[in-house]
Amino acid sequence: MDKVYSNKVNLLKALAIMLVVSGHLEFSLIPMFPPYSFQLALFFFISGMLFKDKHLSDFKTYFIKRVKSLLVPYFVYAVVYLVITFIFLKLTGKFWAMPITLKNELLMPFLTGHQIDLISPMWFVPQLFISLMTFFVFMKLIKSKYLALFTGFTLAIFAIYLSKYSGNLYILLLLRTLFSLFFIYLGYFYKNCIDGKYNILTMNWILPLILLQSFLWLTNKDFTPMDGIGLSYILVWGQFDNWIVPIITSITGIWISLFLIEVFYDFIKDNSFLKAVGQNTYHIMANHLLVFNVITYSVLFIKGIPFDIKNAADIYWFYFPIKTTYFYFAIGMIITTYIGVLLKNIKATLTKTVN
Repeated sequence: MDKVYSNKVNLLKALAIMLVVSGHLEFSLIPMFPPYSFQLALFFFISGMLFKDKHLSDFKTYFIKRVKSLLVPYFVYAVVYLVITFIFLKLTGKFWAMPITLKNELLMPFLTGHQIDLISPMWFVPQLFISLMTFFVFMKLIKSKYLALFTGFTLAIFAIYLSKYSGNLYILLLLRTLFSLFFIYLGYFYKNCIDGKYNILTMNWILPLILLQSFLWLTNKDFTPMDGIGLSYILVWGQFDNWIVPIITSITGIWISLFLIEVFYDFIKDNSFLKAVGQNTYHIMANHLLVFNVITYSVLFIKGIPFDIKNAADIYWFYFPIKTTYFYFAIGMIITTYIGVLLKNIKATLTKTVN
């Protein structure tokens, strides 16, 4: 892969994970794009950009590779966080998890991913694995790139239709898979049919895109980034408010993300922290809620506030959001990024020692 292209993708991953973390703090990094309006579609898009045609000739190798890169670390984290959850129970009096059963620990990761609250953002990982396996089959079945694009778009609309039945967890899994499939293919299509052939990341495109997004903003039920519902959609639970807006705002959000990386690339390409963020998105996704909750409980302890106020809320509740939101964001990004760096260094050292 070209070094510049690889660096741009890594910075795009960094932006995507920052959008996820900021979304969990209920603020938006990009104006007119409220939390949950496109960031997960962006991650699926990036996965499509990174898919190589050579994988299509060997499903077994691709399957094993994705198991090792996605599912193995996921279940390692699940075991570690089950231990951490018991520690939280001892310290706070709250068990932040579903009851421990084989179904909850082995099946629910693929259905909801919320069996352990502290790693609930990682629901995306088993879903990505399923979506990529489905994408592999999709690519084998449909050879025409434009037919595949149209089919993927149609399936995404059908997925939104299925949201009325999302109370059934298996239908929920299906709709998430069909919706994500389109954006994985869109990333593949962009890399193979647009990037390097057509320059769509220019100032000539930005005015109509801003006009379109400003029109979409009118679909919001409330006109603040925190409460905007029309543009936001909750993919994990299959919650959509419109049959087409989630697809459009995902596409415009992906475009603006690509555009921002293109425009600012020369200024940020050598930033070591942003590089580290992009290289450690898995660990940031896995650990940022832990950091947020440690901060929250620590503040409550220092101020002498009973933990009950936190325990009665959900896992995303944090202390005094008007004052502390950006503090949580900054500390969360820094700590979880370097947790990832540390874990990778430990793994590299152990691997070197064994070899």
